[in-house]
Amino acid sequence: MKLSEIKEVLKTVETVSFQLPDETFVPEHFHVTEIGEISKNFIDCGGTVRKETVVNFQLWDANDYEHRLKPQKLNNIIELSEKILNIKDNEIEVEYQSDTIGKYDLDFDGKNFKLVSKKTACLAKDNCGVPKEKKNLNELQTTGGCCTPNSGCC
Repeated sequence: MKLSEIKEVLKTVETVSFQLPDETFVPEHFHVTEIGEISKNFIDCGGTVRKETVVNFQLWDANDYEHRLKPQKLNNIIELSEKILNIKDNEIEVEYQSDTIGKYDLDFDGKNFKLVSKKTACLAKDNCGVPKEKKNLNELQTTGGCCTPNSGCC
């Protein structure tokens, strides 16, 4: 979900709720403690230099159980961040505390914001030897119980 998309959703909802991948909810008394822009400059395992930029939201729940973040208030925080930090319309990444700080993508199901688990992946599959397709063991060619050269089994 991009920053512009959450702003559109906030115009239509009465409450702001975030649902974790395990279907539980971030407690309703959460705070958005940070909104910022994070840029990551890196080189992948194939030698390609890459840059990724995300808008980062940090959610936190404290012991002020009467706190409720309203959609308009969150929208005001977003707009202030855009103005002061010159944040662009990038994808949103949400940080939320579990055993460690978890990072999630963001989606919306028509009622709740969904925190979507992020996965690692190889970005240079063509350059680092990751197989393009998986083979079933029964499809591999064997001779006398041993793999043959170039059979793809090893």
